[in-house]
Amino acid sequence: MVFDHFLLSRLQFAFTVAFHIIFPAFTIGLGSYLAVLEGLWLTTRRTVFKNLYFFWIKIFALAFGMGVVSGVVMSYQFGTNWSVFAVKTGSVLGPLLGYEVLTAFFLEASFLGVMLFGWNRVGPALHFTATFAVAFGTLISASWILAANSWMQTPAGFAIENGRFIAVDWIKVIFTPSFPTRLAHMVTAAYLTTALTVLGAAGLQQVRNKATPETKVMMRMAIGLIALLAPLQLVIGHESGKVAHEYQPAKVAAMEGWWESGRQPTILLGWPDDRSESTKVLLQTPVGFGSWVVAGDASTPLKGLKAWPKADRPPSLIPFWAFRIMVGLGLAMIGVGFYGAFLWVRRKLDAARVYPWLTLATAPAGFLAVVCGWMATEVGRQPFVVYGWLRTRDAISPVADGAVATSLVGVLVVYSLVFSAGALYIGRLLFAGPSSSEQARDAVAAPGNALQLAAAAEEIAP
Repeated sequence: MVFDHFLLSRLQFAFTVAFHIIFPAFTIGLGSYLAVLEGLWLTTRRTVFKNLYFFWIKIFALAFGMGVVSGVVMSYQFGTNWSVFAVKTGSVLGPLLGYEVLTAFFLEASFLGVMLFGWNRVGPALHFTATFAVAFGTLISASWILAANSWMQTPAGFAIENGRFIAVDWIKVIFTPSFPTRLAHMVTAAYLTTALTVLGAAGLQQVRNKATPETKVMMRMAIGLIALLAPLQLVIGHESGKVAHEYQPAKVAAMEGWWESGRQPTILLGWPDDRSESTKVLLQTPVGFGSWVVAGDASTPLKGLKAWPKADRPPSLIPFWAFRIMVGLGLAMIGVGFYGAFLWVRRKLDAARVYPWLTLATAPAGFLAVVCGWMATEVGRQPFVVYGWLRTRDAISPVADGAVATSLVGVLVVYSLVFSAGALYIGRLLFAGPSSSEQARDAVAAPGNALQLAAAAEEIAP
């Protein structure tokens, strides 16, 4: 392994995108949760919903701010580290990212201030409209980002002129074969990430013997959503995998650890080795089960990685284990959702001793699953940045190794300092838990960064 500018650029982008994705994955779900809370408050006038809104909006403000900052850093790398990629694909991807700004960012920027600081300054209807608009903006943003990434995974609707990708059918560019299932998979993952965080926050207060009406409502709302969405996510993920097998069979072979072609098993545990072109199997299903899962027929032969030239194969180890960790966490989500629903129905949820600890253990599961899912997706697409058309090595900027190494170290240091402070701030809020006070105060602030934004939003709370 040579740490040249190519590998260093890939490491830098992998770090920034993995770090960035945890914030949108949280704010997409949290924005919708805030809209639901305010809607319930307006409908029922129950103070518990208003208090929960004031509590979670502080955390939303901080996470939203850190998501914007980390996203800006990531986008700059298209020009610094991946300029050839930007030149070749800019006519297609540039407008898609521009549409995100024009639709999602403008919508969020227009209503975020009203949402954060307008509780006592505008009417209830307008404030709820602002909250709904911000939540809807996060979904629009996710749609455009997934459209751009899905085009890189399953490119369609383009032509190549003078070495550059040119869009000839924008409907096909946006609605590529992988877009619908991948968008559903990501949005569902975001809702599960938020629900698990909310559930863990409620479980923390129950462990501390400081449960309140607010934390009890939090726990029940989270359990209901997890019990509903976690099994559904398993179905959506399966459908997304079927699309990937049709258009990116090498990726699926890498995630499954298949090397030889034929009727395939499902390898539950193993260790793929690119050098020996084999997988050391520790636990697997009978032959044919993998073919049935992927193709719907146990007798269907499927390609192994040896069916492709070595230069066209993705590395196998990372997709293999990232996929298994993601699926394992998904099964844990189903378990915690069903177990919580069982206790709820039996009226034993508030007195449970073990379950709150389970909620704490699974609280980070959504974030980990999202990161692992993206690792399996992006590493599995290699060695292409636009699948089948543009290799990653051909998309790199001609920059010096030392320049990339310096910027990578700088990113690691700055992210560690700034975002550790943000994580500690969020941890402090979660440890304190929601207040049961009924009084709400408005706040006026001109935040200059994510921490100031969250600190100003905290003034909303009683």
